[in-house]
Amino acid sequence: MAAASPAIDTRNISSLPAMFFEQAERHSNRPFLWTKRDDRYKSLSWGEVRNQVIALANGLIDIGVSSGDRVMLIAENRPEWLISDIAIMSIGAVTVPAYTTNTAVNHLHILNNSGSRTAIVSNASLAKPLVTAAVEANHEVQVVLMHGEGMAIESEIDIKTWRDLISRGTGKPIPTSVGAARREDLCCIIYTSGTGGMPKGVMLSHGAILCNCYGATDLIETLGIENEVLLCFLPLAHAYEHLCGVFLPTALGAEIYYAERLETLSTNMLEARPTLMTAVPRLYETMRQRILQGLKRQGSARQRLFYAALEIGKKRYERPKDLTLYERFLDIFLERLVRDAMRKRFGGRLKAIISGGAPLNYGVGLFFTALGLPLLQGYGQTEAAPLISANPPERVKLHTVGVLVKGVEAKIAEDGEILVRGEMVMKGYWNDPDSTIATVNEKGWLHTGDVGHFDEDGYLEITDRKKDIIVNSSGETISPQRVEGVLCLEECIEQVMVFGDQRPYLTGLVVPTQDFVEKWAKAHDCLPELEILIANNDFKDDITKSVARACNNLRTFEKVRKHIISPHPFTSENGQLTPTLKIRRHAILREFQSDLEALY
Repeated sequence: MAAASPAIDTRNISSLPAMFFEQAERHSNRPFLWTKRDDRYKSLSWGEVRNQVIALANGLIDIGVSSGDRVMLIAENRPEWLISDIAIMSIGAVTVPAYTTNTAVNHLHILNNSGSRTAIVSNASLAKPLVTAAVEANHEVQVVLMHGEGMAIESEIDIKTWRDLISRGTGKPIPTSVGAARREDLCCIIYTSGTGGMPKGVMLSHGAILCNCYGATDLIETLGIENEVLLCFLPLAHAYEHLCGVFLPTALGAEIYYAERLETLSTNMLEARPTLMTAVPRLYETMRQRILQGLKRQGSARQRLFYAALEIGKKRYERPKDLTLYERFLDIFLERLVRDAMRKRFGGRLKAIISGGAPLNYGVGLFFTALGLPLLQGYGQTEAAPLISANPPERVKLHTVGVLVKGVEAKIAEDGEILVRGEMVMKGYWNDPDSTIATVNEKGWLHTGDVGHFDEDGYLEITDRKKDIIVNSSGETISPQRVEGVLCLEECIEQVMVFGDQRPYLTGLVVPTQDFVEKWAKAHDCLPELEILIANNDFKDDITKSVARACNNLRTFEKVRKHIISPHPFTSENGQLTPTLKIRRHAILREFQSDLEALY
């Protein structure tokens, strides 16, 4: 008799904690979470994680957290992140994930907007900006520190320890709220940048994420679901990794390895030997670059074999009928000699690598596919929990984002915008009914802001972005208006347009203030003409210092890494400014796009 699948059917599960506890019961003694301790990966079993979830949940109740309360969670990827997330939800409270790169200003906005009165943070270093924000919050905030008994920060903030909460809750039963939770109940608020600049809280229900789990499980079922292993390295505060790094592995009954950091990812892959890998396009772009750079250090014979495997692999994907008999025999040989070696670099067990969070360059996808690593591009957004579509393993179309996953309905509006509907759609934006109404209509259709169409086989192809929001190649969503507003606070900067959609980092076009131009020219005994000054290295250095100073108030992925200086301001007369003084991005790019692209 065949062994029962470790995966669970999430269609009839009432809540995310209910799914976890059912899986923990089924797989009690099996390893679940792996993390590095003393330079070796060591595991926590499903049963051990279950006990910690129950203890922490009861500890949170003991310090006054109750159903409906919002609890911020700030930590690197580690077992305690998952334990905290499920414990918070187990008492009917709402998880509010926040990035470890957030500044005190970012934390303050989330604390005030969400009304979180409790925050769990991993260590004293990450707690410093949080405590700074908590002091300024418009309500009292208590902080739970995962590691460390205290902090060298003098403040009135009540700081408790993880150890204390676990001790308070040890030996107590599963909270009764787990059985009372329903699919439609709010389980988390994930903050994402809105067009207004400040992050908006996307309200997701248990059912939204469970719907995603079902769609994702159905998608990969043809690969065979058995003893799956995933390597978790993207930020868990991101909706993509919140699904793929917490709840999808839980639904699959999989093991989760936590990568130490991005710099050790290659080593951690060899140690974890994942069966499935999810990442953003930027990572695949970097891997491709490293593979090609490493190839240059190989002998000419190995280089010829590699490029032969690459070219035949491309032809096999794009024009399989054109393969000659010789190429077919050579392909078998190259499969063993080149592609097996490539798969070993990723641990040797990968069934597929999955790309999401931002558009994938077709050439990058073709590169990995040709070298024996099937790459499945997907599509989604935080407001859809986030999964909408993905390429099925049995028939991949790299230039598309695949077919709709189970549980998702979609249509194309008259203006070409993609609209989606289903249980995965958010409940709305927290405390922002106007934005909610503008994004989800009365019939439940979510306006994605993306333009596209379905091909004859039902594959979705995205052709444009309706919104100005920037999504970099790492999948981070950035509000250009927010970044521009921060830079324009500098005295010497009049106007800014940032650039970087589908790029690894932001660049910018900067217009100095006329006052700064005149003062600088007078101090340096030269003509106050911007067209002349932009060639002066000292002038450019002073602008660069101002940009860098402004970027200290931005998160890492929001920082403008490089910039150029415009020889003239944006005005209504030159068509680069609207009558209401908003910059016209398309008009500006007509003049400066090639210069901005040269910065990469």
